[in-house]
Amino acid sequence: MKRIKRRYLAIQLECEGTPTERELLDAVWASVTRLYGEVGASLTGLALIDFDVEHKIAVVRCTLASLPSVRASLAALTRVADREATMHVLAVSGTIKALSSHF
Repeated sequence: MKRIKRRYLAIQLECEGTPTERELLDAVWASVTRLYGEVGASLTGLALIDFDVEHKIAVVRCTLASLPSVRASLAALTRVADREATMHVLAVSGTIKALSSHF
């Protein structure tokens, strides 16, 4: 059985107010589903690892194969919790430890 390679993305959220973790994850899932459908979204292995409310920085995990799809979905995202928002990928890494060294 082959091991699944994962990537971790540090994402900067820019919006008015601060959404909850659930609202953020729902917005990301909705964006992925809108672009790639339910089957494509299920192949991403998307998960929210951490969300720093004060700095509005989130850490998201996905599979290596779906990394370009997830990045495109984040760029296409325009709303989080019924507020206009944008997301910028700050860094991508294979481990959380290496990702945290960027900040």
